[in-house]
Amino acid sequence: MRTQPTILHLDMDAFFAAVEQASKPSLRGKPVVVGGLGPRGVVSTASYEARRFGVHSAMPTAQARRLAPNAAYLGARFGLYRAVSDVVMELLHGLSPLVEPLSLDEAFVDLEAGQALEGTQGGAEGAREVGERLRRDIATATGLTGSVGLAGSKMLAKIASEQAKPDGLVLIPVGTERGMLAPLSVRTLPGVGPATAEVLRRAGIGTVGEIAEAGEDELLRLLGKAHGISVHAMAHGVDDRPVVAERDAKSVSVEDTYDVDLTDRTRVRLEVERLAGRCVTRLRAAGRSGRTVVIKVRSYDFSTLTRSETLRGPTDDAGVVREAALRLLDGVDTTAGVRLLGVGVSGLADFTQEDLFAQAQAAQGRAAGHETGTEPGADGPGQPGPDAGERPGAGQAAGEAAAVEEPGAAVPADRRWIPGRDVRHAVHGRGWVQGSGVGKVTVRFEEPDSAPGRVRTFSVDDPQLESAEPVMLGAGVAGLAADQSPAPAIRPKSRSAGGGASPPTGTSSP
Repeated sequence: MRTQPTILHLDMDAFFAAVEQASKPSLRGKPVVVGGLGPRGVVSTASYEARRFGVHSAMPTAQARRLAPNAAYLGARFGLYRAVSDVVMELLHGLSPLVEPLSLDEAFVDLEAGQALEGTQGGAEGAREVGERLRRDIATATGLTGSVGLAGSKMLAKIASEQAKPDGLVLIPVGTERGMLAPLSVRTLPGVGPATAEVLRRAGIGTVGEIAEAGEDELLRLLGKAHGISVHAMAHGVDDRPVVAERDAKSVSVEDTYDVDLTDRTRVRLEVERLAGRCVTRLRAAGRSGRTVVIKVRSYDFSTLTRSETLRGPTDDAGVVREAALRLLDGVDTTAGVRLLGVGVSGLADFTQEDLFAQAQAAQGRAAGHETGTEPGADGPGQPGPDAGERPGAGQAAGEAAAVEEPGAAVPADRRWIPGRDVRHAVHGRGWVQGSGVGKVTVRFEEPDSAPGRVRTFSVDDPQLESAEPVMLGAGVAGLAADQSPAPAIRPKSRSAGGGASPPTGTSSP
């Protein structure tokens, strides 16, 4: 544990929904839900205005529509979310070289490892000053709000940022941890999920303070050695995990949920082939390869199974991944109906089996060059290696994988006009899709820095209407978003968690 609260945790407020509100002036201050829009869609993020109606992440979209029928339901625009996240992460890296991203909208920062505290009064007040400055910088750069937690450990910093939501800052002074944790639910501690909480409940333990009082021996009896020791330490506020700058991905995967169960075997195979292509596209974009191919199949009754096959070496070849996925699918009975399919690659590496072969060939070529007097790569009588061109469909597979993500690929009109997506009209300019159906698409014409725009309806095949790239949020959006948004439904905590004699640290945006 540290002697000062110099670990910072940033959690952007309702990030996906907030980006949509900042991008669409007519939605500011109104309930917005981002996620899957089909009958089996799931909510990714709900704005605070939508949360008033009981809508929350991971809720089926159909249930959310019953709770908040007048909310705006939008498909996700991950490209824009990543771009905005990059801006926020750059601000974090300006504070310290030790930044540990957990997702697009969440990260830990070790303030002691950088120069962020220089020029401040140091200690807890200096850390608070850095946190407030960060929140102002994020609002200026993106028009969005984030909640900040400051403490002497990662666990406590994350708890503090949760207490600060939305749009606030909470600092937990070092030495006050146990008092702050005591009244909280056992589910507050990392690693204490529903099953562990139920075990503790049956033993009469419902709060973190009761965990601490139970003692380590009792926790070892209830939870086992490893888990018991960990939970006991966390209940006393002990968490020595460092902020890790690089978090290496363990796998790359894609999956789709289908509005109607897939029962046709041919259709299931075609979907697996398509998912394999998308997976390899992501794998190559990350500059990685993988050795283990995994498929995921969720049946009509929500039962889920996975199958995996480990290859002889890492690959980024779409044909190899596709064939492995289909072999795995051959052993799965899908006749009852499939609601979700996924394909992934794990055991990641920075090279492929072909890279190793090429290195061996180059070494042989250099040796041959010394013997014959020719330079490696010079024209000569050499023949292709034994594997050249012999991988079944290798070139074709690569082309197919690229085609999966091709921007200009033909897309059915009824799938192109997803609510929330950006469009451009030859006469009316830029806007976004409000909805579509029965051959019509409704568009609201506005941009992030404009006033709320007008709505017009077109035929789905109108030649003057086309898809467009999102407009990046900028500094000009910040003031407009603040002027057009009402106060949050839930105000941040206006106290220092655990610090009875400390001055208030919960604040709202200026």
